[in-house]
Amino acid sequence: MKTTISKIAFVTTLVVSSTYSFAQNEQPNILWIITDDHRPDSVQAYNRATTGKSESALGYVSSPNIDKLAAEGVMFTRAYNNSPACGPSRTSMHTGRYPFRNGKYAWEHTHQEADFTRPAVSQSLRDAGYNTAIIGKHHHGISEKLGEPSTIFDFALEYNRDLHRAGLGGLYSTGSHGLTDGVLLRQDATETVFYPDGTKKQYVLSKADRNLSAEEEAIKTSVEDEFDILRAYTRINTGLILGGVNPQPADKTVDALIVEEFENHLANASQSYTTLAGKKVNGPDASKPVFVNLGFHLPHTPVLPPKSYRDKFKDQPYKLPEFSAEEVGSFPTQLQQIYNESKTDGMTEQDKLQAVRDYYAFTAFGDALIGEAVDAFKAYSAKQNREYLIVFTVGDHGWHLGEQGMMAKFGPWKQSLNGAVIVVSSDKKTYPAGKVVDELVEYVDLAPTLLAGANIDIRTAQYDYLDGVDLASIAKDEGFSREYILGEMNLVSGHRAYLRTENFAFSMRTRDRREPATTPYLNDDITWALTAHPLKVDLALYDLRVDPLERQNVAYTVEYLKLAEWFRQKLGRIVLGDGRVEMDWNTVNNYNISNFADGADDKKINIPNDLIPQPGVTNPQRFNL
Repeated sequence: MKTTISKIAFVTTLVVSSTYSFAQNEQPNILWIITDDHRPDSVQAYNRATTGKSESALGYVSSPNIDKLAAEGVMFTRAYNNSPACGPSRTSMHTGRYPFRNGKYAWEHTHQEADFTRPAVSQSLRDAGYNTAIIGKHHHGISEKLGEPSTIFDFALEYNRDLHRAGLGGLYSTGSHGLTDGVLLRQDATETVFYPDGTKKQYVLSKADRNLSAEEEAIKTSVEDEFDILRAYTRINTGLILGGVNPQPADKTVDALIVEEFENHLANASQSYTTLAGKKVNGPDASKPVFVNLGFHLPHTPVLPPKSYRDKFKDQPYKLPEFSAEEVGSFPTQLQQIYNESKTDGMTEQDKLQAVRDYYAFTAFGDALIGEAVDAFKAYSAKQNREYLIVFTVGDHGWHLGEQGMMAKFGPWKQSLNGAVIVVSSDKKTYPAGKVVDELVEYVDLAPTLLAGANIDIRTAQYDYLDGVDLASIAKDEGFSREYILGEMNLVSGHRAYLRTENFAFSMRTRDRREPATTPYLNDDITWALTAHPLKVDLALYDLRVDPLERQNVAYTVEYLKLAEWFRQKLGRIVLGDGRVEMDWNTVNNYNISNFADGADDKKINIPNDLIPQPGVTNPQRFNL
């Protein structure tokens, strides 16, 4: 790959190594990297730490740069998101609050005029003297005031608005044709291909009111043939691209341009410059520390790795995940809805192999870009003679490659929820090189980690709103432990919350509707999920002791009925009664906070022993409720 870093003079004049002597400075530069739909098993270091093998359970992966980053710091292998979709997951990270406490469960655009809201991490760092920037994918959905654009960063450059719309990148989609919150949404949709010679081709992907004409279909088909595009034809969302080759070479893809914009921003500290799209902007103040949230779009759909990387994976053998129709039979209604939108039933074995190969090729390409970005950031910090902190969130959520019979996210299963976090600091006392931590951590831990990394005392009362903890305290084993992770989302199939422990994975419907909260229906009938018939609440329980791949829901089997009910009350009281916020985001300050079970989130599980079946003696017979 042709790198863009050679264009930046300050990089070529510095030698950065682990022995470089930094001046002691109270505020380090901070780089926070987030990838999208990124499975942690695409990282060899993660696989070696969790299974002893470099490859994933499916097969070959490549990640030399991320491996190097992990070797320089601490890798948290059991990191779980708090909502398995881009928007609500990122909002929980930026706010340090669970979805049921920040009031964002789906793609609502939130604001901070409501008096229960608190600053996002970028705002707190700005107040502490940082220059803040977000470059690439944003999707945090936070504005300071109702109806205004986001202003929670000093500098913002977005991959879609600032790159694709300027004719940069490989392939760009507009419109939609799919299932949103249970309603079939059909709008005219188009795709635009940007070719390396500067030309473009735009064509109709779908029509809201009719099928494509023969001419429109022919143009679309010709592009699909040209770039070997694999679409999810088995989904309601028929436009989704699960595989293919990028129209652009590696250094001109949208993710490569995101890195180039990041490098240009650092290279133009204390001066103005022009972005790739021709916009005049200012670089960061060189006298201040920087906080940059670098958001990659990859490996999110469209999964289109550049040819130079795709060729390395095109003949790799992979073992496809096992799946059977019996698994679907045990899904409650909500999980069947998620399955039906993203199932792989109609895909051939070759199609499934292509999807896996192209996905891992895309993550390998991302690895190269992450290495380039990290080198540029370290060089900038060295030039400033300032310490640094790098936090890499491996996926805002995960992605299924056939597990549970799907290629998607949105579910309460491990493949949707489990990521990894790598934290690297020039201060090796706080984050020692090569350490692996397998304690349960959550994405709400990222905000307090970033704040504490900037030497902000998060133990003071003004930070009591944070639901997470500083990962440094977990890395140093300072006494904090959690026995479960939490999350909730209202997408695809309605409100669903989940709780996972060492031995069990549980999820349930939390609200008897799919619509976003509106006045006056805010936390109305809030105990419904605790008292309704168990079948209506769509319980799912997996015994990870005997079913680590989560293939058999036992919530309605005779042996597990009482345990499932215990989990329903435990999880329900936390997400419904321990500070639950439902906010009408179309208003300035209309919300309701439910506290009927204040303190229920005690981080302890304490399941009564008589409710836990002995592993291996389960009767698969379902109880007739």
